[in-house]
Amino acid sequence: MHQIAILASAVVDQIAAGEVVERPASVVKELVENAFDADAQSIEISVEDGGRTRIRVADDGFGMRREDALLAIRRHATSKIRDASDLVGVSSFGFRGEALPAIASVSEMDIETSANGGAGTLVRAAGGEIIEVRDAARRTGTTVTVSRLFYNAPSRQRFLRSARSEWRAIADLVSSTAMVRRSVRVLVSHDGREVMNLPAAHSTRARVAALWGAQYAERLVEVDDVRGEVHVTGLVERPSDVGTGTRRIHIVVNGRAIRDAGMVRAAEAAYRSTIPAGTRPSILLEITVPADAVDVNVHPAKVEVRFRDRWPIEHTVESAVRRALGTPRSEASMGASGFWAVPGIAFAPVDVEALQPPGDKSPLLGGNATTVETASTHDGEEAVLVPPLRQLRKTYIMFEREDGVVLIDQHSAHERVLYERFMHALEQGAAPSQRLLFPLTLHVGPQEGDAFEEHREMFERLGYEIEGFGGHTLLVQSVPAPHPRFDAERCLRESLDALTGSRMPGTASRHEKLAATVACKAAIKAGDSMSDGEMRSLFSALATTVLPAHDVHGRSTVVHLPWDEIERRFGRR
Repeated sequence: MHQIAILASAVVDQIAAGEVVERPASVVKELVENAFDADAQSIEISVEDGGRTRIRVADDGFGMRREDALLAIRRHATSKIRDASDLVGVSSFGFRGEALPAIASVSEMDIETSANGGAGTLVRAAGGEIIEVRDAARRTGTTVTVSRLFYNAPSRQRFLRSARSEWRAIADLVSSTAMVRRSVRVLVSHDGREVMNLPAAHSTRARVAALWGAQYAERLVEVDDVRGEVHVTGLVERPSDVGTGTRRIHIVVNGRAIRDAGMVRAAEAAYRSTIPAGTRPSILLEITVPADAVDVNVHPAKVEVRFRDRWPIEHTVESAVRRALGTPRSEASMGASGFWAVPGIAFAPVDVEALQPPGDKSPLLGGNATTVETASTHDGEEAVLVPPLRQLRKTYIMFEREDGVVLIDQHSAHERVLYERFMHALEQGAAPSQRLLFPLTLHVGPQEGDAFEEHREMFERLGYEIEGFGGHTLLVQSVPAPHPRFDAERCLRESLDALTGSRMPGTASRHEKLAATVACKAAIKAGDSMSDGEMRSLFSALATTVLPAHDVHGRSTVVHLPWDEIERRFGRR
């Protein structure tokens, strides 16, 4: 007897089914994507017992003629490709001729379909074998019913989870799929109860509102950026809202929902310096690239893709999200008129690098004047007046607005100002520096010395002038001048320590790491007294930053206490 045997056709089909059909959600995915490929405008999904007992997907697409319906459950039969060259630019969902036969081989399946208003057909199969074909009364479109999933594969059936778990997977899958084709109406029921009714939507935000509520949709910022042949659109969570609700991740490439940790990491990289470590934002992005730039035929269930050149796409994703977070809308919680609006005062836009008027610099930002009454103006705009400020516990700055009291954390606020100033210096040119009357001699270890040599140019852009002085000794001639109490030696040592052994693959990441470290160490501290001039200068400078509500660690820089809340605490309401 031969030790090697050729498997029976039914066994081969069940093995193939294991690659495509992992659980009931896999069945729903394949059937819904087939409906999309049929240009359906309405899809109805009915699930029983978490899909373990019955799944029914009905669409109003172009349907199939009888001969096509019979071929549809045969392996390697497809309407999408004719030869290998068609695989290069395939853009439809179902194209491999695997899904329906794979599902049919491990279930009982009914296909009811009609094309072009012609006679309908019912094809009934069990275990991959056709057992009945007859006429059916059906309008144009297709209904596929899958019953008793894995009835003939008990080993697979034993690994199905509870009805609740399987239903949750289906609900997540439908939500993700519905984000892909917003123009399609989707109706979902579970055990006879309607649980999702999504009308056709004109925008991603409208579909998100239908799925998870208008309040959640309003927390998201629009992304829309094009770099070369890469177009990134979608919605991402505002930094101020990250961690306050359910995190949702949806990545779509060329109209196909996929799993791609690299793209998620690229989007999350845009949040560096805006959210606390360990928190992760919601990301709903659609990425469009040329068809020949991505291979969708690398995973049996088509949930993963391979990019011809991944880096430029990830770079565009990060840039697109970063640009979106930098818009005023990214802090919509500040109020329509801007968080810094004081009754009767409108803050004019100021360039980040022009944090104070020339010739009138505050000691807080490296000058000699004692007060700053206005922020810079451009194109004849009115000067920005600063409201009366008061320091509390040598830690917070307080001012009054028409709708309440605002507290500013002086360290976090100064850290944000310095971070953006240092980032500008790293990317555009050198920051202001102060020449030391007596050079500072700094003894460092081998690792710190290597870190300095690797990042020497960046330190110079921040305002340091440093020379090697033999061995592991550095001679510091000039230092940044963020404020009179700045401890240059401590800041430099801690910056070198932070950079030692760090792995930062890109220039932008290295810039952010160094700018964040220096800003944190250079910022004024809690417990430092501030003069009126310093508080005014900090207020004006913070008002010009891109993300004034967060420091580089993602912590809040400002807290608003509404009058209503204060009056409730005192029993006045």
